[in-house]
Amino acid sequence: MTTEAKILGTRLQGKVAIVTGGGSGFGEAISKRFAEEGCKVIVADMDSVGGERVASATHPHSMHFIKTNVANEADWEQLMENTLAKFGRVDILVNNAGTSYKNKPTAEVTEDEFDKVFAVNVKSIFHSARHFIPNLINQGDGGSIINIASIGATRPRPGLVWYNASKAAVANATKGLAAEYGEKQIRVVGIGEAAFSTSFPETLSYPFPETTKMKSANAPSQLPRTPSAPSSAPQASSKPSSASPQQKKTSRNSCSMSR
Repeated sequence: MTTEAKILGTRLQGKVAIVTGGGSGFGEAISKRFAEEGCKVIVADMDSVGGERVASATHPHSMHFIKTNVANEADWEQLMENTLAKFGRVDILVNNAGTSYKNKPTAEVTEDEFDKVFAVNVKSIFHSARHFIPNLINQGDGGSIINIASIGATRPRPGLVWYNASKAAVANATKGLAAEYGEKQIRVVGIGEAAFSTSFPETLSYPFPETTKMKSANAPSQLPRTPSAPSSAPQASSKPSSASPQQKKTSRNSCSMSR
């Protein structure tokens, strides 16, 4: 008999989150981590096997799978209805589901491949704005939307022009939504990730020397931790920010993109 994993924290206790693409990769890790922090999690994915596996693996009483095609508006309507019926409210949405085509010359990309990338990566954000945001407004407690973009939004690579363009659209939409709905206490942020151990590295074939050992003038090698070449990771500071009140207000609802 499997023992349900313990709740490790309380930062998300009482919150309800929807994680699209939650049946594998980033979405699986996000779903599990949220549950570890006391969150009720809806694992939304087209893959019933993966979605059910994630929802039942560690916190079955806190996680629930709903089969969802994020490019389909009817599925968003059902997702919201079923989430509210199951947990009574919504607080957090992670727009993680995404897709691409195999890295290849742009002139060889088919119209179907183009349409699929923009439907899954961009139209899903459109649907989420139409169906998730009104629920947050009606509840009156604010909430958070986290859009998974890509480093390709600001540093596009050859062979993936339309994937990169779709993620640039996600980044831009994130900033616009943050500016529009920040006054309603709805925080909209973006994450510009690079290549990690999901199904995407094989699909995207980004020329990152860190992951492919390929030499590329456009992709910087990982910097060593030495005094002459400090880590590129941002460091926390105990000093108070010198930003103006207006700058602080803007930064709370901005899209943070990796570069």
